[in-house]
Amino acid sequence: MNRIVAFVCAVLLALVSVSSACLASSSDWIRFTLEPERKDSGQIRASFQRDDDRRGDHDNHWSTGFPATELSGLDVIGFRGSATVPLRFAIVREAGRLDCAGKGGDSYAHGNCSFTADPGFFQLLDSRGIGRPNREQAFGLMAVNARRDVIDAIAAARYPAPSIDDLMALSALGVDGNYVRGLAAAGYRPASIDTLVEFKALNITPEWIGGFVRIGYANIPADDLVQLKALGITPEFARWAAGQRSQTPNVNELVEMKIFNRRR
Repeated sequence: MNRIVAFVCAVLLALVSVSSACLASSSDWIRFTLEPERKDSGQIRASFQRDDDRRGDHDNHWSTGFPATELSGLDVIGFRGSATVPLRFAIVREAGRLDCAGKGGDSYAHGNCSFTADPGFFQLLDSRGIGRPNREQAFGLMAVNARRDVIDAIAAARYPAPSIDDLMALSALGVDGNYVRGLAAAGYRPASIDTLVEFKALNITPEWIGGFVRIGYANIPADDLVQLKALGITPEFARWAAGQRSQTPNVNELVEMKIFNRRR
């Protein structure tokens, strides 16, 4: 990965607190806690940590907010009630599942989980040339909710086969099949997965690209789109810039005009 993409991926993985060190062996148990999400969203924050991690190593930690419906089987009334009660729930995703059991009440719960990877998902990755994840990678793919839909869309758009780390980065960014298909319909199939990651990280959408096409900027190279978006150059700015020149400015001229007109 280039430095920009590597930085983006590092930030993403820090935000979701997912680590390849989450599970070292099939015998690991994972401690969990549940508590209300800090924001007033109605979500429940679930935190997971290896049971044998006594060093407080954040690399062994995964924490994120869930709608209560994604914690399958959780007795939400019992979780929020004043009495301490046994609680069970599961997080079921295409890459695998966590099955958790413990006790809780008064909007707090704790206990242990076990992780089971999905063998069918493993076979899919292997058949698409992505590779067969080890147990640590399997947990990471489950944590970022990697899905078949994006794998199919990447293959249909004829991208190079992503690595497992690529798939984790795309999934952590929220890339889905619709996004990949939308870019392809707009005429963009970036030559590398790294560029696709950059597009999503910068929120380069088919709609944003279409705004440039409508004012005469068709077939802008992918690298130029990245530069325009990174500098905050919009179709509206390009329209304004065209009004300042006798000829429609090219991408390099738009960049120069943006730099010297920072307030616009």
